[in-house]
Amino acid sequence: MNPIIAGDGPMPLGYEVKFETVRGNGADLRMRSLLDRQQFHDPAGEAEQAGISSALWPLFGLLWPSGQVLAQAMQAFELDGKRILELGCGLALASLVIHRRGGDVTASDCHPLTETFLKENLRLNHLPPMKYRTGNWGRAVSDMGRFDLIIGSDVLYDRNQPQALSAFIDEHSCSTVEVVIVDPDRGNITGFNRRMQGLGYTHSQNRVSFLPDGATAYKGRVHSYGRSPVPAA
Repeated sequence: MNPIIAGDGPMPLGYEVKFETVRGNGADLRMRSLLDRQQFHDPAGEAEQAGISSALWPLFGLLWPSGQVLAQAMQAFELDGKRILELGCGLALASLVIHRRGGDVTASDCHPLTETFLKENLRLNHLPPMKYRTGNWGRAVSDMGRFDLIIGSDVLYDRNQPQALSAFIDEHSCSTVEVVIVDPDRGNITGFNRRMQGLGYTHSQNRVSFLPDGATAYKGRVHSYGRSPVPAA
């Protein structure tokens, strides 16, 4: 990725951005992201109301290694007939890959600027509009519906996430469902695995040692979960 830093121009955004080209997930994707982790702009207090601190505020707008691994996994994943949800999508790189392949995907996040960045990245890549929903794992979203495939990357960064995330996934899972979570070996994955298995999901995992470029080291795993109805006797 070769970042190009963008100036504020005539109408300052309140934060600085850069443009990066992401390779290794099929055709290159052009992405607008935040310049760095020092950015913060919440004049109306929307992020604060959503429970997002100033330290967490910029995280949605950065390209993370686990997100690149998830995007690569989605490049070859079977999508036909599946209604797909990406959790905590951030810059929604995986959703963009799915959308480009013609998949029925909904990106979701709780950050107030996620949809703004998503629309701009769709425009940069000449892609049609994509479905987006605000999704907060700690708050019920009764009308989001259920999905056949639920995906996420690096979403277990807080010790309370295993319970909240597993409950949210279960609430929005079809009776037959696949779940793919890419995790950089955070300690909270153990509790999440335990809760998912307690909810009736099977679990398997594959270690990943490199990012899609094949050269940059990565330490983490792709965790796959599944559930199907028990056949009647």
